[in-house]
Amino acid sequence: MADRRRFSELAMPHMQALYSAALRMTRNPADAEDLVQETFLKAYRAFDRYEDGTNLKAWLYKILTNTFINSYRAAKRRPEKADVEDIEDLYMYRRIGDLRSAGAGPSAEDEVFGRFTDDEVKEAIESLPEAFRIAVLLADVEGFSYKEIAEITEVPIGTVMSRIHRGRKALQKALLDFAVGRGLVGSTESGR
Repeated sequence: MADRRRFSELAMPHMQALYSAALRMTRNPADAEDLVQETFLKAYRAFDRYEDGTNLKAWLYKILTNTFINSYRAAKRRPEKADVEDIEDLYMYRRIGDLRSAGAGPSAEDEVFGRFTDDEVKEAIESLPEAFRIAVLLADVEGFSYKEIAEITEVPIGTVMSRIHRGRKALQKALLDFAVGRGLVGSTESGR
């Protein structure tokens, strides 16, 4: 009984963040709810193996990510829609904010990226291959360190760094393609 109460006290505050991450992974609210429920069930059953003093949030995300990879990808479930929240927390937008707060004026590239709608950014994120999308979301939206992402996804830290780098580059290319399509920049600039 004490373990059940302790688990609830420690894990429940992370439920909304886990649901948001699950929604970005599954791209479907019902599947996200199922994924979070399965994650909490697995976490509860394995709570005796959780080490006090370690990062509970990272431990829960590891269970969430592994459950998604094992259950949803294996079943080839590809829901149609995603609701990526807090898009402004992504790397590019954080970078723009850092430049502005340092007193630097926005570059031409930053001005172009600032004209995208949330739907265009969501579509660009959804277009990323799954491994890159998960790595970018864990780093740029959820704020995990490379080491934590390596533990969550159970891949070497070098692989995490590569996936994040390549995912961000692919995201930038997808957004540049949108910019060219909307006439915000000329098509000759897409070769940069």
